[in-house]
Amino acid sequence: MAQEDSIFIGASRKPDDSYQRPETLLLKYGNRHGLVTGATGTGKTVTLQILAEGFSNAGVPVFCADIKGDLSGIAMMGEAKDFLTARAQTIKLDPYEFQEFPVIFWDLFGEQGHPIRATVSEMGPLLLSRLMNLTEAQEGVMNIAFRIADEEGLLLLDMKDLQALLANIASRADEIGARYGNVTKPSVGAIQRSLLVLEQQGGNNFFGEPALKIPDLMRTTRDGRGAINVLAADKLMMNPRLYATFLLWLMSELFEVLPEVGDPDKPKLVFFFDEAHLLFDDAPKALVDRVEQVVRLIRSKGVGVYFVTQNPLDVPETVLAQLGNRVQHALRAYTPREQKAVKTAADTFRPNPDFNCAEMITQLGTGEALVSTLEAKGVPSMVQRTLIRPPSSRLGPITPQERQKLVAESPVAGQYDETVDRESAFEILQKKALEAQKAEEQAQQQDEGRDSGRTRWTIPGFGDDDDDRSSRRAPRPRASNRQTVAEAAIKSVVRSVGSQVGRALVRGILGSLKKGF
Repeated sequence: MAQEDSIFIGASRKPDDSYQRPETLLLKYGNRHGLVTGATGTGKTVTLQILAEGFSNAGVPVFCADIKGDLSGIAMMGEAKDFLTARAQTIKLDPYEFQEFPVIFWDLFGEQGHPIRATVSEMGPLLLSRLMNLTEAQEGVMNIAFRIADEEGLLLLDMKDLQALLANIASRADEIGARYGNVTKPSVGAIQRSLLVLEQQGGNNFFGEPALKIPDLMRTTRDGRGAINVLAADKLMMNPRLYATFLLWLMSELFEVLPEVGDPDKPKLVFFFDEAHLLFDDAPKALVDRVEQVVRLIRSKGVGVYFVTQNPLDVPETVLAQLGNRVQHALRAYTPREQKAVKTAADTFRPNPDFNCAEMITQLGTGEALVSTLEAKGVPSMVQRTLIRPPSSRLGPITPQERQKLVAESPVAGQYDETVDRESAFEILQKKALEAQKAEEQAQQQDEGRDSGRTRWTIPGFGDDDDDRSSRRAPRPRASNRQTVAEAAIKSVVRSVGSQVGRALVRGILGSLKKGF
């Protein structure tokens, strides 16, 4: 049943309930993107699994997220079970062979796979603002921060780099505001608080080095099979904004790094975005436009993007229009919104005169789907009711011991496991602050040295322009028994002169004055 130029998805059902016509996905149109939708428990994960198997056997690397842990079984040999062999016989899958697939496990937290990291600079101000749910004013401050980092040669690698830069910007608000616009301390403080929340949610594990190298996601084995990169996302789903932002960042990196290849015979990489609605929930228009741009243009890089979600309404129409290969599992239609979703899904298919598409979507059984893929010249095939083929790998999760063994034997073992902290914005700004503090201390010591090296002679009441401290001293109140100016001057001289000769001379002067009176 397998063919070199296509992936076998399943067999379509004829009006007499027989399954004869094979439904396939042509590899040459695998980079035209796709959509897998359906309610919970209808078979979306198995469809994702058999598509990943097919691409891997065709030599195409795959990246997918494992939301519940069920997809990890793709790394182990399948086991013969009655319902699997019965389905294989029904759709005439002969021979039905079991196999294991080359899998590399990844985990943003480094617990169930190799850590995945990205630098703050790679993430960029737009995605960071989305990740932290910043206001328009706060996003403006974030853009200014990145601009200053570029101008002053400050590497933004991890979160402490960004925190140090923001603190530096707050201290230079007047200077920076004159060039780029108002930078208020409350806005900077709000961003720093958002960074603290992100850090508590595990953002510290994601931002840093060594950063992920895209070629490590595009590995093939010696026998020509593509590696299947499985991201452990069960814990990551506790912070869905981080999950969505990470996957959008990864698509953007693929778009920027990979060269143009046009329309290859098969994709260079296939990217499955499970729980795709998380990407678009409350997303600003600028972000949706970015997703649409990446989806539209990344095809020429040889990358296929497949969105997996429960409801086709989760994906904006501008993005939905770019998805050529579609697998629609059963949907419920009890509420007006669900009925609208069914109609939306039915309207995206090329009609089949044998059945009503909207009605069929609500009648599909588990493991069944409506399938339409691109045929010759990129034209969508007529939608068919299809029984999805059983997987060749294990159904269900692997054990922690099996996972640990696979991680240890991975081709990227040891490359990403240890964090690297090289000199960046935090260290540079810290060094500049210390140098400024030392310079200030030295200047203060020099001033004190100049003051202590000078002998000052002052006469209260006559003033001393050279003595700042005397000029600032508040005048003392006069006593009731006033002294003459001459007496005050003479007494001051007496206190200032320390030698015995001086004292005798003064006593003589005082005696002559008394005789005069």
